[in-house]
Amino acid sequence: MIENLLPNVDWPKMWEATYETLYMTAISTALTFVFGLAIGLVLFLTSPHQAWANKFANWLTGALVNIFRSIPFIILIILLIPFTKFLLGSIRGPNAAFPALIIGAAPFYARMVLIALKEIDKGVLEAAKSMGATTWTIIRKVLLPESMPAIVSGITVTSIALVGYTAMAGVIGAGGLGTLAFLDGFQRTQNDVMIVATIIILIIVFIIQWIGDWLTNRLDKR
Repeated sequence: MIENLLPNVDWPKMWEATYETLYMTAISTALTFVFGLAIGLVLFLTSPHQAWANKFANWLTGALVNIFRSIPFIILIILLIPFTKFLLGSIRGPNAAFPALIIGAAPFYARMVLIALKEIDKGVLEAAKSMGATTWTIIRKVLLPESMPAIVSGITVTSIALVGYTAMAGVIGAGGLGTLAFLDGFQRTQNDVMIVATIIILIIVFIIQWIGDWLTNRLDKR
């Protein structure tokens, strides 16, 4: 019955593409979390009246974040082709998508981390400083625990954006559902392939959102 409704869908190929999309999303989300969190902390701590207050460092970091956050992802992929080829030796396959995915998403997530950190009650920070806590202690015991619900919510939004980025990366042969939908679906005018690929992407997004909401609610102590 399904074969009659979806005659052009090669299911083994579809599941392989799904795995590639999940692989790219999972790895890029994990690395984006690490780099984005680090950049967000630097932006916060180098801002005025903070532990590492440094006007130039804050301006430079903020400028780089704004530049890479503003470049449309499809253009960023093209701009990073020489860098990707130098780093990985190829611009095709799931691994080749990682530089563009991380560089495209980390600045976006860093801004969300900065917003989360700025929402922390200043009285809590002042109390920690008055007790002689070091900067690293403040980061581990105050900044991260107090902002964790917002940080998790932010990485949820970012990971959903990364699912969309992987689909765009498929246009240049990165693999995954994007490549399948473009090559087999669009170029060969096989609408059923595009529809199935789109439905699977939607399911992945819904699952990520559900997990993110569940974790945020568990971490929110209010």
